[in-house]
Amino acid sequence: MTNVACIQMASGPNVGANLLEAERLINQAVRQEAGLVVLPENFAIMGKSERDKIDVREVEGDGPIQEFLAEQARRHGIWLVGGTVPLAASDPGKIRAACMVYDDTGQQVARYDKIHLFDVDLVDSDEQYTESETIEPGDRVVVLDSPLGRIGLAVCYDLRFPELFRQQLDAGMEVLVLPAAFTAITGRAHWEVLVRARAIENLCYVVAAGQGGYHLNGRETHGHSMIVDPWGIILNSLARGPGVVSATIDLGRLESARRNFPSIEHRRLRCE
Repeated sequence: MTNVACIQMASGPNVGANLLEAERLINQAVRQEAGLVVLPENFAIMGKSERDKIDVREVEGDGPIQEFLAEQARRHGIWLVGGTVPLAASDPGKIRAACMVYDDTGQQVARYDKIHLFDVDLVDSDEQYTESETIEPGDRVVVLDSPLGRIGLAVCYDLRFPELFRQQLDAGMEVLVLPAAFTAITGRAHWEVLVRARAIENLCYVVAAGQGGYHLNGRETHGHSMIVDPWGIILNSLARGPGVVSATIDLGRLESARRNFPSIEHRRLRCE
């Protein structure tokens, strides 16, 4: 069994200030004996405009945001999931929203680039989001080995596309890690039910770390970071504001659930 922790933040446009807040919360998670810590999407920058993140983009393996993540993982001896980091894309006017994973020695061991981009007009609201204007989508499903078992990586809007998680399941996924920045409107309607559904249908743990609060760009994010077990039970959550959500991952419980309720073995259709 291993303790895991979600970091919930309300990030702003100043990268340095966001990293200081992330460090404070990582320290808190470590005091709760977390072996895996997950930061939310856009933890290092929620700019006043969507293009602000392009100004701080980094090349993979080099830059202050990645150096921060590697140093924190190494210093504390934890596995650290760096929410999303704005990395250089093939299009010079865009970034990749890259979920970076570091092991307990500070080595980068995985990178997942957000596949599904949030291009929507929200009903009954003046909010409009067009991530494809500034983000280049990824095209690769990522599942990696860790001391917690097989971890699948996804980001925010990916949550709505169950075929992604079926592919992860076919690759052996046992723990789904999901950094996010759900809007307040869509979060109230769909966040909890989708997070719990992904856990239930895949009989896996879900570690979902969100932005939660008001941001200087006028945006409001839903929060409610949570850790959910393979039966869909919320083990711990935090409604609003910065903080840490921690719980214990028990792969024995996962194996028991899959053995005693073998719905995964009963699948008859496959995603191509």
